[in-house]
Amino acid sequence: MSPGLPHSPLFNFSIWPPIMCLQYLSCVHLFSHFSVGHCHPDVVKAGAQQMELLNTNSRFLHDNLVLYAQRLQATLPDKLSVCYFVNSGSEANDLALRLAWQYTGNKDIITLDNAYHGHVSSLIDISPYKFHQSSDAEQNQYVHVAPSPDVYRGKYRGEHLDPATAYADEVKDMVQRVHKKGGKIAAFIAESLQSCGGQVIPPQGYFQQVAQHVREAGGIFIADEVQVGFGRVGTHFWAFQLQGEDFVPDIVTMGKPIGNGHPMSCVVTTKEVAEAFMSSGMEYFNTFGGNPVSCAIGMAVLDVIVKEDLQGNALRVGRYLTNLLEKQKEKHPLVGDIRGRGLFVGLELVKDRLKLTPATAEAQEVIYRLKEQYILLSADGPHRNVLKFKPPMCFTTEDADLVVDKIDHVLTELEEALGLKSHNALSVENESSKRKVSVTPFPKLYPL
Repeated sequence: MSPGLPHSPLFNFSIWPPIMCLQYLSCVHLFSHFSVGHCHPDVVKAGAQQMELLNTNSRFLHDNLVLYAQRLQATLPDKLSVCYFVNSGSEANDLALRLAWQYTGNKDIITLDNAYHGHVSSLIDISPYKFHQSSDAEQNQYVHVAPSPDVYRGKYRGEHLDPATAYADEVKDMVQRVHKKGGKIAAFIAESLQSCGGQVIPPQGYFQQVAQHVREAGGIFIADEVQVGFGRVGTHFWAFQLQGEDFVPDIVTMGKPIGNGHPMSCVVTTKEVAEAFMSSGMEYFNTFGGNPVSCAIGMAVLDVIVKEDLQGNALRVGRYLTNLLEKQKEKHPLVGDIRGRGLFVGLELVKDRLKLTPATAEAQEVIYRLKEQYILLSADGPHRNVLKFKPPMCFTTEDADLVVDKIDHVLTELEEALGLKSHNALSVENESSKRKVSVTPFPKLYPL
């Protein structure tokens, strides 16, 4: 890649020998690590200047470390006041587990179905998104998987009177079963918004109730903000804050967008948890975590988010994008659901809006067709049928128009090939309310 387009969702990909340079528009997490835009000059300058001056490991105190910790803590509730700087989301979540085990003295972890928390061994154990892919993988006896709070295709859906309580009660029941078998809960861990699980937005009030059940059992709550933090949701700086002011996790982990592509991450927790960790007698040290260059870059990212109102942009453009996609749902029978907050949006493709049959092959076809037109999008969820939008936060309404227009054309061509008419979408919706539906069967879709 070449740094030809600073602070933009566009980036250049150079072919070697240098005979051409292709320009792509990124809509996905592959480049959402560049949260404030590819090669933002302010971030590049901050890193380069500090690297020219001094870089040490964190045994040597440096003003940048203290200043950045203060800046970061100021974005969080007061009780979250102790920062541990590390180098990746996986490191952050692994450390969060160690903190929970030491603080509680317990071992058992509750995670959500389809969750992904990182690539190291401790995190593969609590990431059903990964270990369910292996036919011979055995679930760790100390790990317990609760249903994903998915109100579209989960156990309790949108028509349920109180899905937040219903899903939280599943966790409560799980805690009781663990205790009956002699186990004790150390922590409940969840992505504040499930990303790899299919852009799942938990119903409001779910985290509060889960936290109550878990804390009453002696455990703590870990909020994984690695993919969704730093203003992406628009209305708030952190996605866990969508649940309401009355919810504060015991540990928050962050990564990816924190350094705009630079490898850094952080764990923030309470004084009580940190003191218990320190009392173990085992010193915690991380060679590169919190080094002066990383902290300089982190501060520059925070500066750009404020200076360019990227959180506000995520809110405005996210709403604009969601409205465009809702219109596609009205037009295209393949579109089953649109959900998201800010610039974290999922478009779920289904073959049947009543049975919610995943349109996996169709989702892949959309991705391939867009890539041919230099637009990068990807699919996720347990069925790989959710088109996920997590672009850099400098994404514009013009970018949204371009992407949705291309998706519209691809879906139209797919539906024509499948023998579907756009008016079927409305007729299915109308008839579904009467519980008398005639759905045109989809012929088998072969890869093009």
